[in-house]
Amino acid sequence: MLRSWTLIFTAIIAVTMSAIDFPNGAIALILVLLLASPFLLVFRKISTDHEFLTDIFLIALVARLSLGIFIEILNLRSLAGPDANGYDQVAVWLIEYWNGTRLFSDPVVQFALLRSGANWGMNYLVAGLYYVIGPNIFAAQSACAVFGAATPPLAYLCSLKVFKNRDVARYTGIALAVVPAFILWSGQLLKDGLIAFLLVLAIYMVMRLQERFNWLDVAVLMASMAGVMALRFYIFYMIAAAVAGSFVVGSGTTNNSMLRRTAALVVIAFGLTYFGVMRTASMNLSEYGQLERIQMTRDALSRDAGSGFGEDIDVSTTEGAVMAMPVGLTYLMFSPFPWEFRSIHQFITLPDLLIWWATIPFIVMGLVYTIRHRLKEALPILLFVLMLSLAYSLFQGNTGMIYRQRIQIQVFLFMIAAVGWTLVKERRENREIVMREQAKLTHDTRFNT
Repeated sequence: MLRSWTLIFTAIIAVTMSAIDFPNGAIALILVLLLASPFLLVFRKISTDHEFLTDIFLIALVARLSLGIFIEILNLRSLAGPDANGYDQVAVWLIEYWNGTRLFSDPVVQFALLRSGANWGMNYLVAGLYYVIGPNIFAAQSACAVFGAATPPLAYLCSLKVFKNRDVARYTGIALAVVPAFILWSGQLLKDGLIAFLLVLAIYMVMRLQERFNWLDVAVLMASMAGVMALRFYIFYMIAAAVAGSFVVGSGTTNNSMLRRTAALVVIAFGLTYFGVMRTASMNLSEYGQLERIQMTRDALSRDAGSGFGEDIDVSTTEGAVMAMPVGLTYLMFSPFPWEFRSIHQFITLPDLLIWWATIPFIVMGLVYTIRHRLKEALPILLFVLMLSLAYSLFQGNTGMIYRQRIQIQVFLFMIAAVGWTLVKERRENREIVMREQAKLTHDTRFNT
């Protein structure tokens, strides 16, 4: 029954998209169909729960495309996600340079190439898409929505690998499909949704490789890690450490499994080195990874009158960085705080914030269970979440940026929360069973007497 409604809403969205700014809307729709079809085929092939994954994918896609249509019609990109306008403009300049209509000495070309520094991936991704279909920000935004919609089913598969519980996996998929923050940041022409997709994909490939060595899985893992490096280079180190740590810790079983995981780790490291990923990441780290440079970035973010915090914090020294982490972690996990709201678009985040706060107790319960019972399987997730949380607590000084970038952590924390929710649900069901049995026993005793 649910599938009928998802198909109806999907059809409505398709018709609406095709009618927006013809032919740009129609091109966007065709692009969505081309990108979404392989995801649907893969999800249905690799899982026995394919009907649920289809529903979740379509629900997530409809939600994100609906947001994109709303933003397109009302021209809200400058308010909801201003970075999208920058990616669009830089991409146009790049393809003009590639086509020879602008020279290398042109100031805008120099600006476009300079903007393609540490985080060059998004600029070239959009430019490559424009080179094929022509400049079309609505189509590029819709393409991001497809990858955002593919994240909940992929998280379902990843969660199922880790926790071996279909209820946990389903709750994870549902949460990531409908939670407002994920819809907002993965339904626009922004890198955050793409990064979340690549992170879940990388962890899922690690889970598959721990079970069985497969060259295709190795290639997908390397591609996902390279994609993370291109979009936000410092996250690459976190995911690389999580991958390496999971293989090393997981190698202490049989000789065959040890050899298989060691071989996978060697192949991955060699492949990333061969394709220049490690060299590029190291160059970016040497340029942007110094504490003084981090302090400059943090200071600029914290002085934003609308959403900055901790202007007096100095992380340019080791002692200062250690002292800053508790404050940073508090803001990372709980901000934005309602008493700090200063604009209408900050108040709009309140429903999502309440959902997130309500989720935290379940995260705590799920985390305790995971550490006690599924530590080896969940190690890459826990390592990555810990390292990225510490990194963001160190250099983030802006609640708006934290709210946006937190989804890269939340995508895994909602898996942990699903564990906690399942535990609560099962305990409640067990209590109800015990109460029914006690009531039945009492009734039988009274009847027999």
